[in-house]
Amino acid sequence: MAAPVMDTCHVFCCANRAPNVVSWGRGGLIAFGTCNSVALYNPQEIRIVEVLNKHTGRVNAVQWVHKQDCSPETQLVSGGSDNNVIVWEKQDGKFTACAVCSGHSGPVCAVDAMSLSSSQLLVASASSDSTVKLWTCSSDTAACLQTISFGSGFMMDVSLALLPGSRVPVLACGGDESRVHLYVQLSGQFQRLLSLTGHEDWVRCVEWATKDGELWLASCSQDCLIRVWRLFAKTVTEADQQTDAVLKMKEDVFQVSGDGEAGEFAVTLETVLAGHENWVYGVHWQPPCVKGDLVEQPLKLLSASMDKTMILWGPEEDSGVWVELVRVGEVGGNTLGFYGCQMSPDGFMILAHAFHGALHLWHCDSNQGEWRPSVVISGHFGAVQDLSWDPEGEFIITVGSDQTTRLFTPWTRKGCSEITWHEISRPQIHGYDMQCLTMIGRFQFVSGADEKVLRVFKAPRNFVENFANISHTSLEKLLGCNEIADLPEGASTPALGLSNKAVFQGDIASKSPQQDSEDFNSLSDQYKESYFQPLKLTEPPKEDDLLQNTLWPEVQKLYGHGFEMFCLASDSARTVVASACKASKPEHAGILLWSTTSWKQLQSLPCHSLTVTQMAFSPNGHLLLAVSRDRTWSLWRRGNPDSDTEASFSLYANTSKDTAVHTRIIWSCDWSSDSKYFVTSSRDKKVIIWGHHVSGVSVGECEGESVTPSSSVLDVGDSATAVSICPYLCSDQSFLLAVGLENGKIVLYKWRPLEDLSSGSDWSKCGETDARQSHTLTVKRLRWRPRPGRAGHGGDEERAWVQLASAGADHVVKIFNIKISAL
Repeated sequence: MAAPVMDTCHVFCCANRAPNVVSWGRGGLIAFGTCNSVALYNPQEIRIVEVLNKHTGRVNAVQWVHKQDCSPETQLVSGGSDNNVIVWEKQDGKFTACAVCSGHSGPVCAVDAMSLSSSQLLVASASSDSTVKLWTCSSDTAACLQTISFGSGFMMDVSLALLPGSRVPVLACGGDESRVHLYVQLSGQFQRLLSLTGHEDWVRCVEWATKDGELWLASCSQDCLIRVWRLFAKTVTEADQQTDAVLKMKEDVFQVSGDGEAGEFAVTLETVLAGHENWVYGVHWQPPCVKGDLVEQPLKLLSASMDKTMILWGPEEDSGVWVELVRVGEVGGNTLGFYGCQMSPDGFMILAHAFHGALHLWHCDSNQGEWRPSVVISGHFGAVQDLSWDPEGEFIITVGSDQTTRLFTPWTRKGCSEITWHEISRPQIHGYDMQCLTMIGRFQFVSGADEKVLRVFKAPRNFVENFANISHTSLEKLLGCNEIADLPEGASTPALGLSNKAVFQGDIASKSPQQDSEDFNSLSDQYKESYFQPLKLTEPPKEDDLLQNTLWPEVQKLYGHGFEMFCLASDSARTVVASACKASKPEHAGILLWSTTSWKQLQSLPCHSLTVTQMAFSPNGHLLLAVSRDRTWSLWRRGNPDSDTEASFSLYANTSKDTAVHTRIIWSCDWSSDSKYFVTSSRDKKVIIWGHHVSGVSVGECEGESVTPSSSVLDVGDSATAVSICPYLCSDQSFLLAVGLENGKIVLYKWRPLEDLSSGSDWSKCGETDARQSHTLTVKRLRWRPRPGRAGHGGDEERAWVQLASAGADHVVKIFNIKISAL
């Protein structure tokens, strides 16, 4: 295939919970580890430009291999929980894994690399097996040069540089012994020459910088302090001038001899920086820049701490005393602080990554010199379990094991033709892992978590107004005839609660006078119920706002299940919601039906003996399909849908142990848009389409004919965990199906009904995701956009496109553009 059938439109993800997992390159790209992948993020375009997949465990450390002349890097090093270090190299504009360094017996937690020659790299890696390994890597081979063992100690970070005026590498290691160890390569082997003492707790990060022929080393620790050391070559004259008594800092001196390089070097403590109130996790020097023919290193140091702040430090021009130049940070939310920091090549942008994976970016306004927060991408930091498009296809809502529900929508920046997707609301921040959701109309959804309760949420007025601003639509068009005055302004979660309480206009107004008085009249004033502040957004919100100002109020709780919720579905008329929970006995495996007007339980549908894994209402609303862990499916038909009373469902058809075609758990199901066929996919690698094979009418409308397989059995080669039928037919009138596999791949098939099923020619594969596009873990859910075209785009040519959203256990949500007219 010449052009790829599937084009990745957007990737939603965030940084892993590890200190050394983000690195900003001179070419402007930010590389960070997300689950088992390395994502390359362009902060100017606000999108992921490439995803590198090869690690089989979580990526814990990422580092660009910087070049001496400050030109854009072509190599990247990453280390992961699969105990491997991978060197990536840019070839034909794409990064590929050129060398794998395997030898550690524990997860790799820190990496650094420097080029020794045009073809050879020196790589240092620290691991929780209490060793630091040094590797030499050429274009396709990697060899372990040396292993430095630390007994029972752990090294948290490593940094490599060249000794001043020589080609001798020096390695700094910081760890749980509260010291910074310096190793120098003498006759091929690294030897410990110095241990710098002073820190009183674990050393979390070390980094070298070269300025005016001297090396500067910054180290930070859990004692909340940063230490800056200076390493320089001692000259002979200095040693002779011992006549006058001079007050100077203590110097640690060491000799280097061999390989034709000889000299005496000294290390002295330059300054101690105190300003953080919690563990300091990261320090980072401003990158050097080229001025004329010279490479200049600015003396500016950035630090990030668990106290939720980042500080930019530098020496005063007159006195040389190091002072705090800028302090930025986040407020709000019950989150922990920052894990690491990075600085853009030009020094005008600074980035921190937080405990929950969120990226925080600030840029310096060149006119006023103020630092302002910038728009970034975001995503789940746990497995994404379910996703749903809104009925108009303008946004998607996702739920994940990170206990959050997130809403993403396309945004067009001023003066920019490119459309990027962003999280504009976090309707639910919960205390249980989220499992499933279903939309009821545009601005209402039901979600289920690892609890026995279902929760119903309705969009507040503040969200609808901001969504109108960002998507450039009018409020009247969005709300129709619904009264906007009745909607609450927003929502907030009480200090010890799990339920989002509505906040009305009056609640916000009545709060303001009390804020002036310093003394609290009562306890309730001290512990405010509502931390909600209405936002007026013209661009996607920052993480601070997402944490506490974009919640949706909870309008109902639904009780009835005996175990944790597992799946949800709602019908096209938005009158009925079906729910099912985890079950190991038939009495718990019943499906419950709820009315969306009264929120009363309408019916219980008992049939299955184990957990119902997914349900789907037919597009015409007459049937409910359920598939289960007991390897069977059941089909429920609605009674007279036109009568005024609530229509009841009765069992229409089902497979039993004897008639089941699937031999393992059925994971997923979906309907064709004409309600004539439905599809099931299973762990037995089979995908089957069912219907009234002979008559070909809509399912449930042919009394005498049973529901049988309408397709040949498709073997997809791996456990089929998700399946979805595109609501639009291909140009040759065949159906388009997307199948998600356990290995993370998504495959597209075309299917057309044929009389003779024995040949298997009714299926044809028409595309699949390549290694860069695939998820690295199980595909959890696939959903086609309910409208043709690409969200956020307009024009007649859009009818040629369809969009597919996928959610994976690798924490990632992806949106693919597929040109249906070309299939």
